[in-house]
Order: sequence, then structure tokens, then C-alpha cells
Amino acid sequence: MMLAKSDSDETSPIYYVQSPTRDSNDRSTQATPVFHSPMESPSHPFYGRHSRASSSSRVSGSLTSSSTTTGRKGRGKRNDKRWPECNVIEEEGEYIELPRRFYQFFIGVLGLLAIICLFCIIIWGSSRPYKPEVTVKSLTVHNFYLGQGSDFTGVPTKVLTTNCSLKIKVYNPATFFGIHVSSVPVNLMYLEIVVATGQLKKYYQSRKSHCNVDVNLGGVKIPLYGAGASLEVSDNDRVPMTLVFDVWSHGNVVGKLVKSRHTRHVFCAFAIDRDNSKPIKFKKDSCTYG
Repeated sequence: MMLAKSDSDETSPIYYVQSPTRDSNDRSTQATPVFHSPMESPSHPFYGRHSRASSSSRVSGSLTSSSTTTGRKGRGKRNDKRWPECNVIEEEGEYIELPRRFYQFFIGVLGLLAIICLFCIIIWGSSRPYKPEVTVKSLTVHNFYLGQGSDFTGVPTKVLTTNCSLKIKVYNPATFFGIHVSSVPVNLMYLEIVVATGQLKKYYQSRKSHCNVDVNLGGVKIPLYGAGASLEVSDNDRVPMTLVFDVWSHGNVVGKLVKSRHTRHVFCAFAIDRDNSKPIKFKKDSCTYG
């Protein structure tokens, strides 16, 4: 006896549950398909062709899109699962890390230079008060002769020949560095005319020390022009003279990196006794030291 099928039986969906296969350990677990109509059921005659066509179209579409993307990016490294690898993050990390290290090194160098400069400024400032002391002790006149002569153009005039020796005392008060001492030409002048000149030889003087220096002054047949007449009619015993020169000193405080430089300007006014060959002693108020 055959039972009549109701409309609900013909239109009701049929469900299938697919169990995992043996390859489930190697591949990801497949989801259980859910069919919502008889057309999607495997038992329906149109299911096989429809599902194969749709799946093949999806696979071919995904392959086409992936091949297009791969073609655009170019061939790269692939891992074990044939996925392309990308090194963009690593390259960006290296790009950021290198400038950061460079800036850190640059800042470190600047900090070190700032510390060195600060140290040099402190040492230089501490060396400034140690200005050498210069004292003119005596002047000995060996020769002082006034006569008739001519200048280098042949003009007749009074000429003066002088030969003297000057004694200078230099004291270096610095406690932690020596000094190199020199001078500009030492000039012996009558009015505005240089009648004798000499040069202090450069030498080195150790810290906290005294040194006596001799300077020879000489002038041969120096033309006096109009000043010669005034010298001839002046007092025979005393002739007013002036002594002018500068003493230079520099000390290497920290090698050649930090140097201490000082200048002493010396000006002395005195009179030469042409009939007396004894050394002329200079008092403290006879000279000024700038």
C-alpha cells in the first residue's frame, strides 16, 4: 500500500553531515555544509554540475587574481606553504634604526666637545691672573759720541753713535705652567728719534721663577737733523732719554689647546751722563709698566 506524499515532504530540505577525513591532521578542519533547498542537496540531479561549476569558477577566479597580484609585485621569496614573503617591515626597521644611532653618536660627540670646551675655559680663566712681572734694573752706557756727519742721502747733519747694555728682571708667578718670553725692539730715544735699538732674545722660563735678561742696544751714526743742534747746546753732563718697549709672554697651559698670553708695556724716562760711565739704576717710580 503506497502512502501519499504530502506537499511538506516534497519541499522540506534534506541535510547531510560530512565527517572529517584522514587528511584533517594536515589540513584545516572543513565546515559541515548546510543545504537550504533540494537544489543544493547532493542527491539532486543538478547538484553535481552546479557545485562543480561554481567551485571551479571560484578557484579559477582566485587563481587569476593571485597570479595577477603576484605578477604585479614580481617574484619574491616563498615559504614552505608557497606563500610570498615580504621584508617591508624589516627594511623600515633598519631605515629607522640607522638614523637613530647616528643622532645618538652625534649628540654624544657634541656633549664631549662641550665638556672639553668648558674645561678649557675654566683653565684659561684661572691662568689669566698670572701676568709676568717685568722690572728694568739698570742701563750701562759704553759709548756715547756726538759728531758731524751726513744722512743716507748725503745731507750734512749731526750724528750720534751709542752703545748700551740694559738689564731686565722677569718674574713668572704662574704655579702650573711656564712661559715663553720675547719682546718687540727695545728703543732708546732722544726726543722722537730712535738713537739705539736692541732685541730681547726669546727664551723659556719655568713656573714660579725669576730670570735676569741682558739686552744690547746700539746705534751707529744716527742722523739727528734739527735735534742735533739742541743736543749740542744742552747741558754737557746730562742728556734726557726715554726707553720704550713691550715684553710678550705666552704659556701653554694645556698643551697647544689652551694658551695664556700677556703683554707688558714698559716706558722709562731718565738722563744719560756723558761724563759718567757708571750704570744708571732705575727706581720703582722711574718706569711705568702697563
